[in-house]
Amino acid sequence: MQLNIALLGGDGIGPEVMAQAVKCLQAVEENFGHDFTFTEGLIGAAAMDKVGDPIPKETLKLCKESDAVLFGAIGTPEYDNNPNAKVRPEDGLLYLRKELDLFTNIRPIKVFPALINNSPLKKEVIAGTDLVIYRELTSGIYFGEKSLSPDGSEAMDVCKYTEEEISRVAHMAFKAAKKRKRKLTLVDKAHVLETSRLWRKVVGNIAESYPEVELTCMYIDNASMLMSLNPSQFDVILASNMFGDILSAQCNVLIGSSGLLPSASIGTENAMFEPIHGSYPQAKDKDIANPVAAILSAALLLNHFGLTDEFNSVVAAVHKSFRKKIVTIDVMGGTKYGTESVGDFIAANIVDVDNNLNINDENIDLGKSTII
Repeated sequence: MQLNIALLGGDGIGPEVMAQAVKCLQAVEENFGHDFTFTEGLIGAAAMDKVGDPIPKETLKLCKESDAVLFGAIGTPEYDNNPNAKVRPEDGLLYLRKELDLFTNIRPIKVFPALINNSPLKKEVIAGTDLVIYRELTSGIYFGEKSLSPDGSEAMDVCKYTEEEISRVAHMAFKAAKKRKRKLTLVDKAHVLETSRLWRKVVGNIAESYPEVELTCMYIDNASMLMSLNPSQFDVILASNMFGDILSAQCNVLIGSSGLLPSASIGTENAMFEPIHGSYPQAKDKDIANPVAAILSAALLLNHFGLTDEFNSVVAAVHKSFRKKIVTIDVMGGTKYGTESVGDFIAANIVDVDNNLNINDENIDLGKSTII
């Protein structure tokens, strides 16, 4: 298969972990006989420093003309700590999501058996956790009207949703639930928010078309609590932009490291794949950032294009790195392995599935966790 892939390393550790993901895609390319073309583009603070724009026109054009986008991370302390900044690196990512119409963000959350003791939760609580969050990505409070009074004493962020915006992500979530455990949880705040009441109405109507899927509605505060008390009870979670963002971040803690979880952002014509973690500027250029989330995001890219064997091979190599304890410092504090060496090991162990006897149920299950 021929694929043109746009690479947006972004800020902080983004370029470093991106390099390891590309290394793994190149291993897939070599072992499975594909032809991948990689083209780099600027975004975020890196773009602002060079051209004064967090999302240059050239980058947007590149992404629209590519088959898929592989994204690193965004944000720097320079802007995070400046409440008066008129333009921020994150503006580039939000604009890109909107322009590519990436309305659904898919975040699989699955416990890695070899790392289960890394979770702050008890083993018996976290065991069996295998869920996926479907987050609406191009509307809601992040994209609503914003205003600040002239004297700076009053601010406003409008949360707005239409039936169509809710419907298209809801259908994707229900279709995923049909192929999993047939359970879908809508997370909202319907007792106080009008937008949440619209979500319940629209999702409730759509549920009638999926009678085999059990729909549960749950307030965000209750869902957040139960995520820590009994995460294995969840299967598919559907949420608005902000609520999905919050729950996804909480799931980083469940797994034991924010450097392990990938995501896919899907639209009708475009797709982007990125690790859940942030730019982690404190670790920039220190060779300590965990590349696994970026590598698994590259695996999701392969899965998106129907390259199932290739996907399984990457996941198998990642699991092998866990079993061999070839991991970065966030996973094992005393490790001697850095970003590049972990990436090297995983890439070196990506082989054709027919020749790989280490593919097991863990890998197949992760594949089922991400219905794209």
